[in-house]
Amino acid sequence: MANINQFGLDLGIYGPLAKAETIIELGKFAERVGFNSIWLADHIIFPSQFESKYPYSANGSFPVPVAEPLMEPIATMGVLIGETSSIKIGTAVLIMPYRNPILLSRMLITMDQFSGGRIILGAGVGWLEEEFKVLNTHDFNKRGLITDEYIEIFKLLCAGGQVKFEGATYEFPSSYSVPGSLQKPHPPVLIGGIANPALRRVIKHGDGWLAVALNAERMRERLTQLKVLSEESGRNFDELDLVYKIFINPGEARPGPFGDREIGTGSELEIIDDLKSALDSGFKKIIVRYRGDNVETQSEQMERFVSEIIPKL
Repeated sequence: MANINQFGLDLGIYGPLAKAETIIELGKFAERVGFNSIWLADHIIFPSQFESKYPYSANGSFPVPVAEPLMEPIATMGVLIGETSSIKIGTAVLIMPYRNPILLSRMLITMDQFSGGRIILGAGVGWLEEEFKVLNTHDFNKRGLITDEYIEIFKLLCAGGQVKFEGATYEFPSSYSVPGSLQKPHPPVLIGGIANPALRRVIKHGDGWLAVALNAERMRERLTQLKVLSEESGRNFDELDLVYKIFINPGEARPGPFGDREIGTGSELEIIDDLKSALDSGFKKIIVRYRGDNVETQSEQMERFVSEIIPKL
């Protein structure tokens, strides 16, 4: 039987419910009832129009109107550190190329220190090319290599002391990073994404994998592939932290990105089956996010999730 400590709660920092008081209260609720972690997605600014396709919807459309509220996750993380005392706080996922790697690493190290070692870095490459352009960041087509090097820089600075780095996309001379992170050798790094490059990045740079949008069949296939890559590289598959993120949309079932029902939509029984599939496939933790536009309904759904859904798993 599942227990609440296997679950994290995505606070929804973009969309109609992305309001300061709502995010804080939901974070406090998660800590009070026993969730193991709270999570923040990452966008910084939405272009008014874009042609990039969202990879986790049936038709490529983004799931919320881009004119809705949007909170920046690193700043939000700092607030939540002060508003909570014991719950872990992660990013699901942070788009690594969006921010200068030195500044990002030092901010995360600082938060790890202030939080007492509660930070988790979920890292991804991103999908919204137009947001890259608005931010005047690196070439979108090089985002995989950039992400790899920025994760390396993060780990290097977390070690603390005198550091330097020479890479294909970034370099800096001998400099001091003091203090390093409180968690040693660094806060956990989970790699987001479901394609083969993401799985290879898990093996090379990650402490675990953060998956999304997979149905039961694809969960098993992707986990099998990850295990093969682990064996080929000499990594211990059993030591990887396997985390699955699911968007909860109770009510009418919706089409998913692979032509079948979107995971997390439909009846309560279907949603319970989706959660069971993730746990039975081998995922050790599940992050849930309620996707809606009403604070009262969100509160009801989360209370019900804790009191009625988890005991059935």
